[in-house]
Amino acid sequence: MTELAARNRFVTGVRPVTEEGADGAEAMAIPLRNDAPEPLVDAAEPAELIAPGRALALASFEPPAASVGERMVRFAYRFGISGHTLTAPFRKPVKPRLLAAVTSPLKGDPVAGTALRAGHFLTYGVKVPIAQVDLSPAAKLAPAFERTVHGFTWMRDLEACAPPQQCIQTAERVLANWLEANGAPGKGVGWKVGHAGTRLLSWLVHAPLILAGSDKAMRGRVLAAMEDTARWLDRNHGKAEDTADALAGWCAIVAAGLLLPEGKPRRLFGEAGLARVLGELVGADGGVLSRAPLVQMETIALLVDLAACYRATRRDPPEAAERMLQLLVPPLLALTHSDGGMGSWQGSGAVSAERIAALVTASGVRTRPLRDVRQWGYQRIAAGKSVLQFDAAPPPLSRHARHGCASTLAFELSHGSQRLIVNCGGAAFAGGLVPVRIEHGLRATAAHSTLVLGDANSTAVLINGKLGAGVGEVEIDRRTLQTESGGATRLEASHDGYVARFGLVHRRILIMRDDGSELRGEDLLVPAGRKGKRGKVPYAIRFHLGAGVEASLAGSERGAALLLPDGSHWQFISGESSVEIDESLWVDGEGRPHPVQQIVVQGLVSRGGGSFSWLFKKIR
Repeated sequence: MTELAARNRFVTGVRPVTEEGADGAEAMAIPLRNDAPEPLVDAAEPAELIAPGRALALASFEPPAASVGERMVRFAYRFGISGHTLTAPFRKPVKPRLLAAVTSPLKGDPVAGTALRAGHFLTYGVKVPIAQVDLSPAAKLAPAFERTVHGFTWMRDLEACAPPQQCIQTAERVLANWLEANGAPGKGVGWKVGHAGTRLLSWLVHAPLILAGSDKAMRGRVLAAMEDTARWLDRNHGKAEDTADALAGWCAIVAAGLLLPEGKPRRLFGEAGLARVLGELVGADGGVLSRAPLVQMETIALLVDLAACYRATRRDPPEAAERMLQLLVPPLLALTHSDGGMGSWQGSGAVSAERIAALVTASGVRTRPLRDVRQWGYQRIAAGKSVLQFDAAPPPLSRHARHGCASTLAFELSHGSQRLIVNCGGAAFAGGLVPVRIEHGLRATAAHSTLVLGDANSTAVLINGKLGAGVGEVEIDRRTLQTESGGATRLEASHDGYVARFGLVHRRILIMRDDGSELRGEDLLVPAGRKGKRGKVPYAIRFHLGAGVEASLAGSERGAALLLPDGSHWQFISGESSVEIDESLWVDGEGRPHPVQQIVVQGLVSRGGGSFSWLFKKIR
């Protein structure tokens, strides 16, 4: 059982619940009236609690099979004996060179590559002249630019915009400037394990851009930098800030062992470390422990590039790496909407369908989205043309979080090509068009489509992307319903994030009709202790609307009319409280912020608890 699963309890509901409950009592129906929604508490017998580990078992990740001699070589290399000493102790050291040319199936962004050729870094919508970027170890760069500049992720974009011969001059100029500013290994932000690993892998995979020039001195300098970086990673891989950075470091070590001379000891050493970090990075159903779709994508991309390095040297990738790709893709697809793009979870933005499709194609994995990603914590309902995504798990532990968000029990809803309900998203893009100063706010509970109690986060949002105390346990129940009006899927979940401060548990029930035309919901606040507390607490239930959705209040002040860009109409109805329409913000997959609206249902609730029902219904 993973750390994340240990904080969850899962309930199955595979048996249908009909109008007549098992005990003869009338079970909950799904009324289709346009008036106020009814409470959604189900009178049916609760489903049986099951162990999370029954959902899906993670394969055991072990280093590739090795002979006794290879194990001894791996052990010796681990303790600092050089590859030359282990492979050819009586010969002169071989000069650094590249043993094979790598062809990666991953393609970059031609627009960003064209901007590079024109003299600008283009990162999340912001153009910065290359000459004005401070590459020194002490430079203070926004996280987005830091990864682009020091991780050399721009090389993939440059290769995608034109034939290599037309890009060599640009690549060599940027690399020469970086080497001049970062001559000593280990000093400054450029030598974080994640940056160094990503940089070395980029150099090896896109080597024609920096080794095919006519300047022999530059070529020798680059090859020496590759060997120096690989040697530094051999010694410093344990200093990674998180497991995702550690994976970048191990992938680079293995790639260097494959593509640089006398690299067999390094490869054997790297394959053992790679297998170990893969087992630590991912949960039982294939979701990374940071719960961030962007990190999931980065992990897939690293393994795809590493597999390309194996193919270039006519070797088969380790079984652990191939198994991991098979595990990683289905959970990622579970967070795609009906338009094929990504949901906005744990700092990620709405990554485009084209980018997701290109990544999945490059992985070579052919699969369908997971409906019920229990260990990762996301639930997905695909009904007709609608897709519902629901965060039904605690946030990631602080040591795993990169851009951790207090998003428990938030949901997103899309219909056809249009996103109807979203989260603000985009915290990972801060430093581009998204100002760094609002990154903290984009991670808050109020930036997600869920209930906020006392204007407080359900989990404390800390600096540097970390999270503090708050939600410790989530209970989730999923079942199918059958009524006279047709079938539906019911999700019910609760979290304890507000218990310590307010003594209330937040419980949310969502019911999606099978034709995707209606979503009924109810938010309940339930006292957590036996002793009741007096007083009232302010609450707000926020529904952030997708880009282009126009909302207008209904005459009763308990509803709103929603006009979508495709011309369809939806209706929102609140059970008892009045409805307000306010401004909000949504960040797309390119890091561009868009002004949008949000529906807010707010008021005061007794510490003795309360319930608030609501309805989204497609009119035409």
